[in-house]
Amino acid sequence: MPVTVTYENLNTSDLPRRGMTPATAPVHVLLVDLEADLVIRDGGRTVCAVEDFPVAELARALVTWLERDGEGQAREGFRFESMSFEELGTVRIEETGGGWRVGSVFEPDDWTAPVPWEVLVAELTRFTEAVREGVTDLGAAPLLIPALSTPPSPGK
Repeated sequence: MPVTVTYENLNTSDLPRRGMTPATAPVHVLLVDLEADLVIRDGGRTVCAVEDFPVAELARALVTWLERDGEGQAREGFRFESMSFEELGTVRIEETGGGWRVGSVFEPDDWTAPVPWEVLVAELTRFTEAVREGVTDLGAAPLLIPALSTPPSPGK
């Protein structure tokens, strides 16, 4: 399997100190307080691993990016801008001559091998659906992470 984006240990550990639950917290709090250990892999090689990462915020941003229509233009790359990190690009996706690759500013020289758009979309869709299911299981509304309406095209 070329590129995988996974998470483990989804938790709400910051919500109780705020006096909130996943069912009562506002969206902006849930997006940063629903955290997990994020791992980006290229086959068996770990490209980046970050503990306590705002996976709900990432999943929501990925859905927005995937649904953005390129309107016949080349699709722009993705640079995750999180409310939890000062750095831009804690997860980044860019197109190269050989396909799309995934990396992070935390490991600036390490990227997954390029994959075709369809492979990237399948993996990101799997990730966003898994996060939606995970946050729903914790008691948050499923609409926190919208479902992709249709498989996105690369915009070319």
